[in-house]
Amino acid sequence: MVKQSSRKTVNTRTSASSVVDVVVAGGGYVGLCAGVSIANAAPHLTVQVIDQAPEQAIEKDERASAIAAAACRMLDQLGLWKALQKNAQPINEMIVTDSKVGDITRSVFLTFANEMDVDAGENEPFAHMVENRALVKALRGKADTCGVERVQGDGVAGFDVEGSTSRITLASGKKIQAKLLVAADGVRSKLRDIAGIKTVHWPYNQKGIVCTVAHERPHEGRAEEHFLPAGPFAILPLKGNRSSLVWTESTPDAERLLAMDPVLFEMELEQRFGHKLGNVSVESKVQAFPLGLTLAREYIRDRFVLAGDAAHGIHPIAGQGLNLGFKDAAALAETIVEADRLGLDIGTVDVLERYQQWRRFDTVQMGVVTDVLNRLFSNDNDILRAVRDVGLGIVDRLPGLKRQFIDQASSRSGAQPRLLKGEAI
Repeated sequence: MVKQSSRKTVNTRTSASSVVDVVVAGGGYVGLCAGVSIANAAPHLTVQVIDQAPEQAIEKDERASAIAAAACRMLDQLGLWKALQKNAQPINEMIVTDSKVGDITRSVFLTFANEMDVDAGENEPFAHMVENRALVKALRGKADTCGVERVQGDGVAGFDVEGSTSRITLASGKKIQAKLLVAADGVRSKLRDIAGIKTVHWPYNQKGIVCTVAHERPHEGRAEEHFLPAGPFAILPLKGNRSSLVWTESTPDAERLLAMDPVLFEMELEQRFGHKLGNVSVESKVQAFPLGLTLAREYIRDRFVLAGDAAHGIHPIAGQGLNLGFKDAAALAETIVEADRLGLDIGTVDVLERYQQWRRFDTVQMGVVTDVLNRLFSNDNDILRAVRDVGLGIVDRLPGLKRQFIDQASSRSGAQPRLLKGEAI
């Protein structure tokens, strides 16, 4: 299928041989966002996003993601947020509890305010829940209109650097030459391995169970995170009387739950979900994903850069994986566009080093924080439980410290790329 854009032809297959400025391997949120951000700010740069998944594969993704306030500003600057916001559910409040599965009551140890101040003097929720399908479709639509060439159903199989270009081979056998190859191909990135970039990695022996549930009563925009002995059980509000669940269990228990009869599964779910919102029923397919920590030791090589989960895979306990990836996309786009405006070669290590210095500390820091939180809360030790509950209570009584947590959750902390401030590159 061929679509016409304002700048160049957008199609689902490349020609037998072509030369482009930037090739992005991976057509998920981060890959698409990076490609769109570059092309939107520098229309003269040719950008391809290559995704091995078929065009319709996104229809099977029934998950939803928490989009932090800063990422919402970026999507707004790219011209996407207004349409997405219609079906996005603002998170107006968040509560944190620490209990056992069988506890009759769950004491609330930490609450977050429903709004935060911004520079304009207005208020905004610190995050919105957006369904994954809607987000990808919006990014694809923007890619098509701003001239990004999308290649669906054909992945990057390998590459080698020769002189001033990266010679890229697709799974179909087709060849592309590019000034820069961006690997946004996920936490098990094959391109990262081909580039010889090592990682720090350890599994948690946990799986994250995800699904959408319907309930009788409205959630009022409140998110809840229940710290249970096996791991966090997060309830995230969606439009209508629906919520998205991110339910952490040990790998054996997660596999046992997924193999259950649906009625028994819902009984297990209700034990953890509680009855405040009335009867609960599973509305989507139940899926589970292995959890672990993966941090790339380096983010760059000559003509090559990592972004998103290919650079860092963290525990979902803080809900920051996607937002870290959006920060990568914004920082990478700013690095590339500003280097191009100065007449520099966008694929050299000297140019890409700015991106690496910008993003690596932030992602390592978040990886360490989520690792510590998971180890601290995913256990049934009564002494540790008492200590952490006192700590949560202290945080709840210190507005300044709580503000730091809100800034982190909304992706406002640290040096921000312009897009995350809502500014054009």
